[in-house]
Amino acid sequence: PRLRRLLWRTPSTAGDSSDGRRFRITHPFHPLNGQEYELVGFAHTWGEHRVFFRKPGDQRVCSVPAGWTDVEGPDPFVAMSAGRSYFRVADLIELAAVLREMTEKQCK
Repeated sequence: PRLRRLLWRTPSTAGDSSDGRRFRITHPFHPLNGQEYELVGFAHTWGEHRVFFRKPGDQRVCSVPAGWTDVEGPDPFVAMSAGRSYFRVADLIELAAVLREMTEKQCK
């Protein structure tokens, strides 16, 4: 049986969750930063690439943006900044817009 399993392996592009591929959450401010999980799936949903996983002992599938993990490799901006900056300009502009919207709602 072991020889048959070696000869008739599942193609690597099949995305079978039993292949044991693991990933680590790398976003510096995420509460699960540094945690490693088994990859359940990878897909383009909600306008971005996302990594799907289950926490140990939980049947519910969770997801995080792929950019917050080591699945896609390091973010080029973070790598070039050599740890001096965790924020990209686009992220700061988006944060400013969210804060402005929150402030406007509080003032009304």
